[in-house]
Amino acid sequence: MKLNRNNVIVTLLSVGSIFGVLAFNASQMPAPKKQNNSTEQAAPKLETAAAEILPQVGVVLALPQQYQAEVVGFGAAKSRYQLTFTSEVSGRVMQLSQQFESGQVIKQGDELAQINDVSYQQALTLAQANVAQAELDLLEEQRQGEQAKSEWLRSGVSGEPASALVLRTPQLAQITAALANARLALKKAQQDVNYTHVKAPFDALVVSRDIQPGSYVQAGTQLATLYSVAEVEVKVPLSEQQWQNLPELTNQQLDIATPAVTLQSSDGRYRWQGYVERVEQHVTELSRQRSLVVVVDDPLAQSTQLYPGTFVKAIIQGKSVQNLWQLPSSAISQQGDIWFVDDAGLLTKALATVLFEQNSFVYVQPISQTLNNQARNSPTQVVKRPLSSFKVGTKVMAKVEG
Repeated sequence: MKLNRNNVIVTLLSVGSIFGVLAFNASQMPAPKKQNNSTEQAAPKLETAAAEILPQVGVVLALPQQYQAEVVGFGAAKSRYQLTFTSEVSGRVMQLSQQFESGQVIKQGDELAQINDVSYQQALTLAQANVAQAELDLLEEQRQGEQAKSEWLRSGVSGEPASALVLRTPQLAQITAALANARLALKKAQQDVNYTHVKAPFDALVVSRDIQPGSYVQAGTQLATLYSVAEVEVKVPLSEQQWQNLPELTNQQLDIATPAVTLQSSDGRYRWQGYVERVEQHVTELSRQRSLVVVVDDPLAQSTQLYPGTFVKAIIQGKSVQNLWQLPSSAISQQGDIWFVDDAGLLTKALATVLFEQNSFVYVQPISQTLNNQARNSPTQVVKRPLSSFKVGTKVMAKVEG
């Protein structure tokens, strides 16, 4: 069979093109690398990555030192005397002083109100008459007694009379007692007249006035509520631990020296200076705490007035305490633990024993003595801000922060 020349030429050209393409692709492929060299280069990278994934925690270096304790307590300012002022006599209120209003400060002896005194003036006059009559009766009885004694002596009878009535001794005693009773009745009548003029018993703040002009009051009727203004006192309950941070305080010692106390308003804007006047010598049943009493003199004369009822913070200087850590407040976890990094770089924790707080720091007993491989006088790496996700034994990288 005779082949077509053109077909043969086309076929040869096609086969040549295919081999040319295969040769070009083979020349473009990268040469394979040796397995040993690849393994050696990957190992350092894995080690670097392992070091980089250690969690980093901020720590502070804690060393035991001596610090001045500061005891902080809270309480409400209260007037030393809080009086429910009542009437001593009955009658209608005739007039009231303009100062006898809530919010006003009154002085001891100021007349606050006047009660109708007509009936009491009448009783006073009658009492005066009774005293005059009793004095007259006494004079007459004394004269009769002297006369009876003179007659007994003239009778010539020796010895004492058979009866005391002879010399009128019982009669004289009865008249004398009647005079004493009349004088007491006069004193009572005069006192009732004085009570119709209602006067302030001490320098006081009028908290409330409970009568009006024309009101009828009886003995015992409430007239007002008065708070003394000479001083206010703040009862500050303290725990047993707080008492241990204070120098020894007894009422006998406080008669000689009174430690100063700084009182601060709840918002921290105002301060007052007071002093410890006395300590209570019983523990309350509910709180199991014992209180000291802080006094501020002339509370309404201060540059910033200290009103009764104000809730305050009391700051009391305590004694010097040795062997304490000063830590930021954030170092105490919500569970009350201290987290730290040991010599092996592992996280561990211990229960914090906080003695007192001051500003943004807490002062705790060191826990380094509980560690097996850490000297007591060496710095301890305490975690500054422990997280709730921390687990004991986790290896971390500690970074010292200021």
